[in-house]
Amino acid sequence: MDVRTTDGTPPSAPQGWPIVLTELGVTTDELPDGLVVADEHGLVLCFNAAAARITALDPADVIGRPIEQALPLEDLDGRRWWQLTDPYAGLATRTGQPERNLLLPGGREVLVSAKYVRDHPTGPVRRLVVAVRGTEARRRTERSHAELIATVAHELRSPLTSVKGFTATLLAKWERFTEDQKKLMLETVHADANRVTRLIAELLDISRIDSGRLEVRRQPVDIGAAVRRHVDALVAAGQPADRFTVRVAEALPSLWADPDKVDQILGNLLENAVRHGEGTVTIDVSAAPSSAVAPREPEWSGTAVTVSDEGPGIPEESMNRVFTRFWRGSKRGGTGLGLYIVKGIVEAHGGTITVGRAPGKGAQFRFTLPVGAPAFTA
Repeated sequence: MDVRTTDGTPPSAPQGWPIVLTELGVTTDELPDGLVVADEHGLVLCFNAAAARITALDPADVIGRPIEQALPLEDLDGRRWWQLTDPYAGLATRTGQPERNLLLPGGREVLVSAKYVRDHPTGPVRRLVVAVRGTEARRRTERSHAELIATVAHELRSPLTSVKGFTATLLAKWERFTEDQKKLMLETVHADANRVTRLIAELLDISRIDSGRLEVRRQPVDIGAAVRRHVDALVAAGQPADRFTVRVAEALPSLWADPDKVDQILGNLLENAVRHGEGTVTIDVSAAPSSAVAPREPEWSGTAVTVSDEGPGIPEESMNRVFTRFWRGSKRGGTGLGLYIVKGIVEAHGGTITVGRAPGKGAQFRFTLPVGAPAFTA
């Protein structure tokens, strides 16, 4: 890319600040990452606003100075980076330096990469272009990965310990147990194996959501029947039938969605309402206005499902964290991944999901899915 000063001439001295990227008509201050450019003598020509913010250095103190003095970087072992890399006197075949963690005076950590600009492949360095980035985003990602590993290890340890213990006991003392005792232990093993299977499925879903590879296989879905099926399953599992109120509007548009994914959404929201909420759990199914689903496509309409309970609800300060990884509304178990996955599934369908307070002061989740049929049916 052609880098020139504001008067259109190539920069060769500190007066080339600010620099304009003439091909795009933007200044270096509009770049999201820090940019530092030094000339063939190692004097800093450019030090943009992002570089100043990331390094906490004043451009006025940097422009015109030798880069090794203006930006005194060290690696994590305390070695001076400019002496190690020697961009101007080192091997003439080098084209730059890959990104790595370096330290500024005071211990401020930054991510730095460099490009050596030469007139021809083995010629002297005419420009040294250095990119500087903060480490906050990478640290957040690393913390998220560490939390995920810790959560998986914790959630796997308990059921696998149970499975190992019961199977070892059965193998060693099979003849000593009654049929009822054997059945109870095998049922426990079966339940714990299902728990491990669900956790693995959650991890796969997270991987697909994060990489944008979550597949949605759309079919006609009777959302009212799906809601009733989940309620019946909860009642069969021991919940009182009068704890649930299901209201399904009569005139619903045809919903095309992935039935398995819809079941996953409903199962998670209803289980959360039963486990963390109190009183009556109300499920409302209704048609949604087109603006609630696809404001850019006014011809679309949507189907909305609202799940409300009468429990303590979600604190106002936690509302914006409900759909993040590892958020738990209480200490009643769970991985804290379910609502993150629910949001990913809803958005993969082109829908939206929100959380708020129910009329009875409990929690209220509302998701809306577009109902337009796939193009191949047109």
